Amino acid sequence: MKRVVVLCLGLWCGLVGARAQLTLDDCRQMAREHYPEIRQYDLIRQTEAYSLSNAARAWIPQVALSAQATWQTDVPTFPDVLTGMLSRQGVEIPGLRQDQYKVALELNQTIWDGGKSAADRGMARAEAAEQRSSADVEMHSLDGRIDDLYFGILLLDERIAQTRLTQELLRSNLAKIEALQRNGVAMQSDADVLEAELLTVGQQLGQFEASRESYRGMLGLFIGEALGDRTLLRPAVVEAPMGGNERPELSLFAAKIDRLSAQERLVKSSSMPRLGLFAQGYYGYPGLDFMQGMMNGDWSWNALLGVKLSWNFGAYYTQKNNLDKLRTARRQVEVQRDIFLFNTQLQTTQNQGDIARLRRALADDDRIVALRRSVREAAESKLRNGVIDTHDLLMKITDEATASMARSMREIELLKTLYELKHTMNR
Repeated sequence: MKRVVVLCLGLWCGLVGARAQLTLDDCRQMAREHYPEIRQYDLIRQTEAYSLSNAARAWIPQVALSAQATWQTDVPTFPDVLTGMLSRQGVEIPGLRQDQYKVALELNQTIWDGGKSAADRGMARAEAAEQRSSADVEMHSLDGRIDDLYFGILLLDERIAQTRLTQELLRSNLAKIEALQRNGVAMQSDADVLEAELLTVGQQLGQFEASRESYRGMLGLFIGEALGDRTLLRPAVVEAPMGGNERPELSLFAAKIDRLSAQERLVKSSSMPRLGLFAQGYYGYPGLDFMQGMMNGDWSWNALLGVKLSWNFGAYYTQKNNLDKLRTARRQVEVQRDIFLFNTQLQTTQNQGDIARLRRALADDDRIVALRRSVREAAESKLRNGVIDTHDLLMKITDEATASMARSMREIELLKTLYELKHTMNR
């Protein structure tokens, strides 16, 4: 039983410890789930489904109901000679009335639409692909913003840690000076110098802590919850990525070109002929049998069946200009893509140069810090023996603190630059 309790406590402590820490990948994932742009993907999918459904319904028979009542100045009549002959034989033909009525139901079925429905489907897919690529670009940009905040916090954490070490070093030496002062070996001015420097370092520490809280607050807004006292873990050192560019912007440029191609197909389909079947049935006066309508004014049932070919030649008037506009827009997208590739290559080259520079500098940092520490320790010994004053010691402490800070900053900066390069190449 005791083992079970110990095991449960161990698991609970492990879970609490895990919740008290955040990684860069955690922050990216939480930001993606919280960022409003994520809802665009479902909306894009729904819009695409609606557009494709509408395009498919072009093949559903189209039914229309109409009703009309008209009055006209003239109607078809028999020649006067014929009506006179019929009148002499006792046959009266009143002729068509000038008021006419019709209630009709018409059915149209497309057989061939010149490729318009296929072009509509292609256009719907191309627009959805472009919108998805645009959302991908926005989410990739979000990753970059999270990286900047995350590494900014790590840099401030390191500054704070180094500043606190400097504070402890100054307090330790101030205590030694005060002890020497009580023994009449040191002067009050010696203690004042160290105390003034300690206060200055404390001010710097307060500024660093305020900046860190601001950064942590902004990161909390992105991930959708306050960081609280959770620690941000330093990401693992990664190798500088090699190979081609896999940025989502390239997919966006390709999607834009595909959309323009779909628009070209749509423009071309607008000038193609349409072929369809139609059927019309109506109840009214007069019917299709005009002779019967002339004999009496009764309403009748009538029907028409047929094949219809339509060809709008007016679409040719603007087709060339419309196609030229789309081809010009395609060339503009290609130019934008070339500019993006150039700028990305420029950024990649700069990142690679910064990585090489930082690695060369880091190779000497440990040795520099060790030497500065040795010089500071020797200065402390000399101060105790009265060989140097506090100004000299303070200079040595400042030199060591600067060297330690530079080394820590370079480590974080190298890590940040490596992840910037990964983000730039999306690899």
